[in-house]
Amino acid sequence: MQCHPGYMLESIFHSNAPSSASITLRIVTGLSSILRAARPSFLSSHLYRPSTLRPTAYLDGLRGFAALLVYIQHHELWAHHDDSVKNLAAVFENAWGYDDNHYFAILPIVRILFCGGHVAVACFYVISGYVLTQKPLTYILSGEKERLGDNLASALFRRWLRLYLPIVGTTVVYFTGLHVTGVKGVMAKNVDSYWGQVRDFWTDFRQWSYLWRTADPPWLTYNMHTWSIPIELKGSIVVYILALSTSNFTRSSRWCVYAAMICYFLWMVDGWSNAYFVAGMALAEMDLHAAADDLPPMFRKLGKHKKKLFCTLFVLGLLLAGAPSNSFDMFYWNKSPGWSWVIDTRPAAMSDAKWWPLFFASTLIVMCIPRISVLKSFFESNFCQYLGRISYALYLLHGAILTTIAMRLYVATGFGKAGQDDVEFPGWYNRYPLSNAGPLGLEINFLACQVILLPSTLWAAELGTKFIDEPAVRFAQWIGIQSLAISGTYP
Repeated sequence: MQCHPGYMLESIFHSNAPSSASITLRIVTGLSSILRAARPSFLSSHLYRPSTLRPTAYLDGLRGFAALLVYIQHHELWAHHDDSVKNLAAVFENAWGYDDNHYFAILPIVRILFCGGHVAVACFYVISGYVLTQKPLTYILSGEKERLGDNLASALFRRWLRLYLPIVGTTVVYFTGLHVTGVKGVMAKNVDSYWGQVRDFWTDFRQWSYLWRTADPPWLTYNMHTWSIPIELKGSIVVYILALSTSNFTRSSRWCVYAAMICYFLWMVDGWSNAYFVAGMALAEMDLHAAADDLPPMFRKLGKHKKKLFCTLFVLGLLLAGAPSNSFDMFYWNKSPGWSWVIDTRPAAMSDAKWWPLFFASTLIVMCIPRISVLKSFFESNFCQYLGRISYALYLLHGAILTTIAMRLYVATGFGKAGQDDVEFPGWYNRYPLSNAGPLGLEINFLACQVILLPSTLWAAELGTKFIDEPAVRFAQWIGIQSLAISGTYP
């Protein structure tokens, strides 16, 4: 029987009158269980895989793979950043052919594997819109209005806790590690005392965690990658409200509302992220109708052409996923081969043009994957399911390792910048110089660093999942149950 990390220490202290021997045995047993839980899964003969796959397991896999793309992009950009005229980090984020750059790593579609972090975040939002509303939509379609209300109430109550408690836990671990080791971290202010660091973090967190905050920066200063979390919470609230407010609508009326809300968020206001969530909700309802063989006749007419159609749409989604993202300036789009159309079609209200093509890219990708068997099988594989399980912790923790361990490894192996990194990281600059031969993004020294960095980051994400993320989810569920006026099954 495998002990769960959240309950491992319970047996150590649970006894009426324990003897010294039993206390020692329980301590040893508890510590042994903790060590087993801390063992990296990728060192096992098989990776994590649920005992039974849910119908939407492919979305878990896609979320995990997307988190890996975020990791890859941030490492590629940092390692190749240079203030010289030939800034290779900018090359990654510009289109193939821009400024006469024709590297393999920035080819259409291929570029997603090197710089796919933005479409990954876009997919996060569409997936969330889908997953968060699937059960409410099931209740709507079956006419179970009371269960719908219970489900939405509990989901809305738990959402803040589910998103923000892991941020608190991972950040405390991060700056505690900096104080214990004496390592300087880029994402944490240098405060002399530990309790001064705690107070500084608390001040930063309580201001940043206010949902309707408009001040910059949009991220927690201790973790710049948290800029997407308030957007995640806002989008969640939007689709919860939309599910409740349209619960008595006919199907056609509700679909008209989806279309109207997407148009509103994209064209009338700069609310692009909410459009992604609504698109995910629309896909969820479409799949529920498809499972019940209740789609409108126009969908049935696709017949034998469905496979070709969805393969074509998926490729189109991948092409759009390569949208350049180096600058807000539309000059770059005009000079990027194949992307000047964005200037003429971008909604005037949208401040950041890349989210325009990425809306269609992410929606098409999420829509097509379950309809192309080889893709669905890939995202249901052990590898992707493993990544899906640790995806949130991977997203939250990869920056901490990047700004501490990775920076020093990159500087030591030849990616350092003279006049900057030799001052910032004394003793590390070109300490173990390796060859930078190889294609852009696949240089020998970059890949050598990944031999250490990728397993370290995955292990940290596993620990974060087992000891922070999953306990936070259980705590949110527990406090929700304890707060119920009437005991019963938690919706």
